[in-house]
Amino acid sequence: MDSSAATARPATAQAADYLNRLRDILYVRLTDHFANFPAKLLETISPASPLKRLARVAGYAALRLVGHLFQPIRNPDKLAGATWLYVVSANNYEALRFIAEARPDAVLVAGQGKNIGRYGGVVNRLSLRRKILYYGQYPAALRGLRRLVGGRATRFFDLVFYATGYYEVYRRALRHYRPRAVVFANDHNDDARALLLACRAEGVPTAYVQHASVSTNFPPLGFDLSLLEGQDALDKYRQCGPVRGRVALVGMAKADAFLSQRNTAPRVRRVAVACNLLDELPAVADTLAYLLRELPELTFTLRPHPGDRRDFSALRQALPPLQWSDPQRENVFEFLQTHDALVAADTSTHLEATLLNVASVYYRFSPTPTLADYYGYAAHGLSEWAHSHAELAAALRRLARHKPLDLYHRAAYYNVSLGTPDEGHSRTLALRRLGEWLDGPASKA
Repeated sequence: MDSSAATARPATAQAADYLNRLRDILYVRLTDHFANFPAKLLETISPASPLKRLARVAGYAALRLVGHLFQPIRNPDKLAGATWLYVVSANNYEALRFIAEARPDAVLVAGQGKNIGRYGGVVNRLSLRRKILYYGQYPAALRGLRRLVGGRATRFFDLVFYATGYYEVYRRALRHYRPRAVVFANDHNDDARALLLACRAEGVPTAYVQHASVSTNFPPLGFDLSLLEGQDALDKYRQCGPVRGRVALVGMAKADAFLSQRNTAPRVRRVAVACNLLDELPAVADTLAYLLRELPELTFTLRPHPGDRRDFSALRQALPPLQWSDPQRENVFEFLQTHDALVAADTSTHLEATLLNVASVYYRFSPTPTLADYYGYAAHGLSEWAHSHAELAAALRRLARHKPLDLYHRAAYYNVSLGTPDEGHSRTLALRRLGEWLDGPASKA
């Protein structure tokens, strides 16, 4: 046999493995669903202009790849042999913090430079200084991805650039620290997926704690243990593809402290309005102006998503009666506790509101064909769907006359603990299932 042919096959297989792995890491970013995001939202993630994408890549290279080389890392906790709780946002931190509070071996971990909001100063950091060493692979990776997914690889070359090197750096970190296990609250960000695949390669057990509602556009469930909130999440993940490992339904741990404080107001007087980057500000402003004009007897409070960095100053000036919630100062349950109804589009806040017996009205500020009832809340009767300003005002008028006291029963499909002895004790149940798994033979690497 020709020796060059003998060595070519392993090299070819290795290249194919690399491309398939990178495609897996970028799973969500390479889907039709992502490509069909509203143009203004997509612009904030990956600009349509190639020159703007190049400028962002240059900024990332300077601030992150080079900047990380000079950024000191001083972790407050010992990472070696610990159970890592890997977070990519403030919401992730809040979803996993209860494990750190209950288990002495658990430490909260994030990638170097990752924005964790108000918790950024208290999480441990995994060094990404060596990430810059792996960019020699980028040109060939981009060409290979183009063969796999077509022009979408070129359109999102900036996202491919950001994802490069995570897997290799995280494998090195796993070999260095040898964590007992890694627990995730996110299964679709590029860095989280890279760490998941690195854990598989290094034989480190993985667990997943659902932190928000899921959709059928998510990657297949790929952890050794998955702690899901209810049947809805499991049904959707089964549609995403094969379910790996063990699954336990435990309810919504972050809601435990609030389920005994449900809203018992017989009429709606205070209306919460939640928006995120999917909602265009002019459309949000038009809706709020209409509601304030048509329903002056009601109080309206707007809460932007914690990650929304848009300028709301013009909206504040245009609508003085509108009240505001600061998502950096109060969590979503604290916000909902002071309201009787919620108006929002595609957000998990509908489920959180219903759990507190806050009436949920689904209204799409900026309708797009691909995101209609994204989480299925209207289809499953959790939320009432208002299709126009007039329908929205009519729904709120009706709720202002009478708000049922048993709305929370609608959430049982999403939160398995409702109406059971485990209601309000999902943290305890999740910790028990996690502890059994960590102490059992299945989690031993």
